[in-house]
Amino acid sequence: MTGQEIMWIVFAAVIAVMLILDLWVFNRQTHEIRFKEALSWTLVWVSLALLFNAGVWYFLGQVKALEFFTGYVIEESLSVDNLFVFIMIFSFFGISKRHQPKVLKWGIMGALVMRAVFIVIGIELIERFHWMMYVFGAILVYTGIKMAFRRDEKMEPDKNILVRLVAKVFPITKRIRDDRFFIQKCGMRAATPLFLALLVVESSDLIFAVDSIPAVLAVSHDPFIVYTSNVFAIMGLRSLYYLLAHVMEMFVYLKLGVSFILTFVGIKMLIADLVEVPLHFSLGFILGTLVISILISVLVAKKPAHH
Repeated sequence: MTGQEIMWIVFAAVIAVMLILDLWVFNRQTHEIRFKEALSWTLVWVSLALLFNAGVWYFLGQVKALEFFTGYVIEESLSVDNLFVFIMIFSFFGISKRHQPKVLKWGIMGALVMRAVFIVIGIELIERFHWMMYVFGAILVYTGIKMAFRRDEKMEPDKNILVRLVAKVFPITKRIRDDRFFIQKCGMRAATPLFLALLVVESSDLIFAVDSIPAVLAVSHDPFIVYTSNVFAIMGLRSLYYLLAHVMEMFVYLKLGVSFILTFVGIKMLIADLVEVPLHFSLGFILGTLVISILISVLVAKKPAHH
């Protein structure tokens, strides 16, 4: 059995056990996830990712371990944009903090499947058509620049194509009943705002995958590295959401930092055939950008307002 086969088995076992524990044992009951619980789960997922990275180092070597860690950091930093969107989606549909975990739980399950499909397609495209690397690079540069100059956009989830399709098939209830996605109303099956919020979360992740998958493909074309780094970042996303939801306003320059990272990774893809940017330099740039943007945000937040 090869080192990568061993790590695939370890990965599958860890994710299966953690899914059962996180989603169906500790969080089986509908409840509001508070800061302390979110912090605990965030630390658990980050620790697991680092332990898994150590396993990659041991079985597959230093280069693969560096690729995994860089991919993981890229995914975690890009997921910050997801968190801003989740806040807007829940606010629009009036989803209480008590009911948000269920939406995010099924949203993450869908994301795991969608990312696997996107990764297979992305790697296949790059392997077969080398010029697709330039397309992916251009998408990242465009998205990065757009994000840097983008004002907070007003979300209109009710205009989402999936929401409109469901509205044509099912009646939509105004109120949320318990934590159900569908209820019986006047002898008919009706969708609740909880289900509509789930649809918008899933479709927004589909859009995010268009950025995040090419970003990791700039680091590695190994399906194992790309998928595992993606999954560890996604699995920690739910607890990270609750951890940052209350302090998101503090990190005003974090989005700008993420836009720099996207642009950098896009440029790296575009010049890959001319200049090989060392992986440790990429990792240093990404971590440095995140740290600087967080520090500037905190310093600006602490600065007293002048009257």
